Amino acid sequence: MVNNFRIGLPFFFFLISASSNAQVLISLLFGDALNTDKIEFGLTGGMNRSYLRDIPDSEGLNNFNLGFYFNILLLENAYLSTGVLVKSNVGATGMATYPLGDEDFDGIFEDGMLTTKINYFYIPIMWQQRIRTRILLEGGLQAGLRTKAFDLFFVDSNGGELEFEKELGDNYHRLDAGVVGGVGYKLKKDLKSTSLGFLYYHGLVDVNAATSHKTRNSSLNIYLRIPIGAGEKKSKG
Repeated sequence: MVNNFRIGLPFFFFLISASSNAQVLISLLFGDALNTDKIEFGLTGGMNRSYLRDIPDSEGLNNFNLGFYFNILLLENAYLSTGVLVKSNVGATGMATYPLGDEDFDGIFEDGMLTTKINYFYIPIMWQQRIRTRILLEGGLQAGLRTKAFDLFFVDSNGGELEFEKELGDNYHRLDAGVVGGVGYKLKKDLKSTSLGFLYYHGLVDVNAATSHKTRNSSLNIYLRIPIGAGEKKSKG
């Protein structure tokens, strides 16, 4: 099933490099201006494994993230790490389906599986401490703005695989917020070089607007950050 696909390493790096037209245009037009001695700007992307906490019998869902990042120098070896994830889906899979009031539909999907996907724009605001230039320790807050949410009904019957997508609209609150932190590593000693790492997000806000049952997001993101529009500057020492 599409929600339990296996992610190959080549496809992982292809997705990161295949940014949208808007991202490429902004990078080409403003990359040099956005990268200065005190600011590192670039593209970030990677795999995201998300969960809906407080939902019984739910399983993790594989997604992809894509967006921009900024590292802004505050003190020696200390940065403000922020940006925008313009493509960031969270949710969960493996839940039991629920009836929609249509006898034929409910009969078909009664023994099926439910996947919930919620799309957000996420903005992390983190303190980044660099150790020996290459090791990145990050931690702080993250806020999200919901753009879309839907349930995907899936059943594998004798007649083949069937799917149905139901828009959830305002079933989830617009805003999400929580704490985020992780570890990264610069692939070169240059201050502005590609970095690889992971971030864990722990949502603190109940995003369920439809019922009194709490629903909170969490996710583990493996990322690759690629500086755009600036030559790599060697660190001192």
